Order: sequence, then C-alpha cells, then structure tokens
Amino acid sequence: MGLALKCEQTAKDPRVVEKMSVLFLLLLFLCEAQSRAASRPNIVVLMADDLGIGDLGCYGNKTLRTPNIDRLASGGAKLTQHLAASPLCTPSRAAFLTGRYPVRSGMASRFRTGVFLFVASSGGLPPSEITFAKLLKDQGYSTALIGKWHLGMSCHSRMDFCHHPLRHGFDYFYGLPVTNLRDCKPGEGTVFGTAFRVLVFSPLQVLGVTVLTLVVLRGLGLLHVPRAVFFCLLLLAAVILGLFLCFLLFFRTLNCFLMRNYEITQQPMSYDNLTQRLTMEALQFVQRNTERPFLLFLSYLHVHTALFASKEFTSKSQHGTYGDAVEEMDWSIGQILNVLDELKLANTTLVYFTSDQGAHVEEVTSKGQMHGGSNGIYKGGKANNWEGGIRVPGILRWPGVIPAGQEIDEPTSNMDLFPTVAKLAGSALPEDRTKEVTMGLGPQDGFSDISSVHDFSVSVNLLRDKPRSLGCTSIWKAFFFTPKFTPEGANGCFSTHVCFCFGDFITHHNPPLLFDISKDPRERNPLTPTTESQFHAILQVMQEAADNHSKTLPEVPNQLSLENVLWKPWLQLCCPTSGLSCQCDREKQDGRESR
Repeated sequence: MGLALKCEQTAKDPRVVEKMSVLFLLLLFLCEAQSRAASRPNIVVLMADDLGIGDLGCYGNKTLRTPNIDRLASGGAKLTQHLAASPLCTPSRAAFLTGRYPVRSGMASRFRTGVFLFVASSGGLPPSEITFAKLLKDQGYSTALIGKWHLGMSCHSRMDFCHHPLRHGFDYFYGLPVTNLRDCKPGEGTVFGTAFRVLVFSPLQVLGVTVLTLVVLRGLGLLHVPRAVFFCLLLLAAVILGLFLCFLLFFRTLNCFLMRNYEITQQPMSYDNLTQRLTMEALQFVQRNTERPFLLFLSYLHVHTALFASKEFTSKSQHGTYGDAVEEMDWSIGQILNVLDELKLANTTLVYFTSDQGAHVEEVTSKGQMHGGSNGIYKGGKANNWEGGIRVPGILRWPGVIPAGQEIDEPTSNMDLFPTVAKLAGSALPEDRTKEVTMGLGPQDGFSDISSVHDFSVSVNLLRDKPRSLGCTSIWKAFFFTPKFTPEGANGCFSTHVCFCFGDFITHHNPPLLFDISKDPRERNPLTPTTESQFHAILQVMQEAADNHSKTLPEVPNQLSLENVLWKPWLQLCCPTSGLSCQCDREKQDGRESR
C-alpha cells in the first residue's frame, strides 16, 4: 500500500501566480457562460481502454497520429496529473461511474482475479449504487452507453439483469457486456495461460505419472492395484481434458457477443467494422437527441487486446496493430466532434476524454510483437500503482466556457466527473457521498478552482494527499508495498503477464518508499530522512489520511469474490432463437455490419 501528497513552497513562485491566473480566468469564463446559458449542457464521455498517456500527440507522442484527440485538447483543457481510481478495468470503471472508490461498492478485489471474465458471473455493480447516468436521467437527460460495460450482468437468474447498464441509468445500451479479450478473436492466443497450467496441464501430468508408476509397480508385482483405480484415474483425466476442450470451443461464443439493450444481436461478435458500428450507433444517438440534453458514454474496445482495426486502418501506422487501433479510435472521435459541429451542438456540449488505466506494458505476443501501449516517461503500467498504471489522459472541451489551450497540472481524478456533471445538470449529490466525491473539478462549475479539489486519493497501494499543514504543494507519493517486476530490471511483471498485489508477488517497505513526484516523475529516486528533512512528518500526515479513510469504509459484499466471478451455467445468455448453438447474427440481418 502507498500514498502521495503535495509539498513545494508556493510563496512568490511565478509559476504558481501564472497557474492561479489561469484558474481565475476559467472561473470568470464559466460564470459568464452560466449567466448566458438557457439550458444544461450535453455531456459526451469518451473512454479508451488500456490507452497509455504516452500514446497521444497532445501528450508528447511524435509517431502515432491522433489529430482528433489533439484537436480536442487544443480546444479545451489538458490535465497532466489526471489519475484513474484503479489500474484495472472493472474497479476503475465502477469508481468512474459512481464517483466513489471501488472498495465502497465491493468492486475492489482481494484476490488474484480483479475483473469479471464471464458474462455468467453473479457479481457486478450493485443495483443500489448511484451512477452519474442515473443522476442525469432523473434530470431529464437522454442517456446512452455505447461500447464496453464490464460491470456485471445478472445476479440470481439469467434474465434478472440486475447489473445491466439499463439498471444503472442508461436509456440505451449497445455493445459488449464484459470485455474484449484475446480469446474473443481466433488466432490471438489466450489470457488463461496460467489457469490452464495450474488447472489442466499440471493435474494431467500428475495423473499421467501416477498411472505410469502404478502400471510399473503392478507389472513388477510390487503392488496390487485394482483395475477400478486405473479406471477412476483415467476418468478424472478424461473429465479434466473434456472440460478444457469445451472451454476452448465455447468460451468465445458464450462470452464475446454484442447486445442492444437486453437482446443479443451478434453471438459471437465479429470484429469486422466493429469500430464503425459503434461509432454509427453513437452518431445516431446524438442525432436523435438534438432537442433535449443528452449523455453519451462512448466506451471504446480499443486498445485492449485482442487488437483489431478495419481495412482502412490496417497496416497504416508506424506501430503495427496497436498503432492501427489507436488511429482508428482517433478517427471515431473525429466523427463525434464533427457531428457536434454539424448539428451546432459543440458550444452546448462538454466533451471529456480519458482512459480507464495506463497501458498494459506486458502485452507481448508469442512472436514478440508489442501489443501494449506507451506510458511515456512513467514507470509501470496496467495493474500496478506506479505512475504508468494510474496516470491517464484527461481532456475537457466546452467551447466558450473552457478557454482553449489550457494545461492544468493540478491533481485530478476521473472520479471527478461524477460531481462535475451533477452540478452542471442541477442535480444534488446523493447523501451517501463522502468527501472524495463532493468537490469535482471545481467548487461551483467543474472547471475553475482545480487546485483546491483533492485532500487525498486512495488506491490499493497508493494514497495521494496535500499536506497543507506542512505549507507545501509538491506531489509526494509513498508505497507501503510494490510489485516485484520480472524478470529483474524489467518494467512490468512479464512472467505472470500482469502484476499481482499480494503474497510473494510483492515487496513490503518499512519505512514506506517515498518519492517527490513533482521532481521525480519517473519514480527512480526514493527519498530518505537524510535527503528529505520532512520525511517523517510527511509520512505521518499521509498515514493519518489513510487511517481516516479506512474508518469510513463500510462492510459491503465482495462483488469480485471467487464465488461471484466464476461462470454459472444458469446465468448464461444465448440468442433466443439459436437453439443449443448460442450463435446468431442479427447485425447482418439488419445490414449494420457493412455500414
């Protein structure tokens, strides 16, 4: 576990004066805009999956082409200290939608599996949780989620849909109920390699050695082994092998499909023109809602593996399949921006772009191809709390309200969107919200006084804190434990494909590992009482913040427990008219796939 805080002297610092001037101007712009505004703004949320902060031109990339995301940044504000609440998809998205740390809703795993892998799991975002989509719907907004969900589907029966997007404030859903995996695309490998070794290959090897040993001993007359023993052992091996083959044959069909609202439209899903189909759904939603305020959450499958791109983008980038996927996503964002311009909605629409966590640096194919992105100068990546795992792009555009070309260096979080849009829509915050969600990106508006937002933020092994009692503004960060990168000297956990934060996979630190992120963003030089005079005072403030946070955590059901993440046959969804095959393609029937 770790934590971070701010502590650089501010008096008469010209950079601080300049920054405060920018923030003051933001406040003035917004107050003027609010006095003129006749209606509440539309909200367009664009979220990439596993996109690194170093993958975008506006954040320094020189070789990937992202002109539309760069256009978005140049027309608004770019956040450089923007954090995800978690470095994994499911907990990060739960926090993003609710504005609450995922541990509060039971969406933070205590085990190896930190996300949902099966549609027919019983865990998910609890129905009692209030998302920003629910708030906006109650305020008369039309709401839609297009793309990836990954927050559960059903609880007790196949059709109860207790975790479905439509039960969490969205009027319309079209997309993937779980997540995009290598196993969803033939020929792209599997994410279950470790599970296969532990649950299939190792047991079969043990059974094989056992049977061979018993045969030898029986043949030498040293041990009497009844035939029933051989039969049971061979039957057990057959069952294990049979279940393994069934998994290989049916996983893609049963878990990788598209839905429209509560109905399956394509099982298994096809990657052909998939981004175009998602984009078309988003454009049509905008076109249907020109006369009322709307929330569009376009949740991209890019750039989570399996990577894919349409023919127009294949082999066009300088970074292989990964680059093709990034550039196709950028094209889609351009389509959204263009339709807002065409319908004259740009000036009444807040557009927000981010990623759910940092790039997955361990994504390397068996052929040595890099299928993970770049986290720029930052250490680590997806699934760990080094900066590369939690520092994500954050871009806000609202022409006439947010001055163009702003760069905000103050700490912010993608959880801030919840209170921000609530205030903009005129909705009161739910009574169960704690301090972590009461501020948003500014005291009145969501964009002005960004410097006064966060006292601290917490993740599995990270807490960020501003120790105002120490009279400082630097970003301090302390780790109580860190993952063991493998092989030694690597920038990730390549032996396990992802970093784990328990047991022998981590190294504990006493005293905690302390960094000054404002001076050492690469996290290379941990501080000591010798190199930092306030070392113990800083850690004391951070520990008190962590303890106070822990006291506010309620006892809630663990949605990511082993019981809740396992596949349950009675929860499995299939095309209603497909018989036992669970296969259908209404996309082709409707003519959508070719659009």
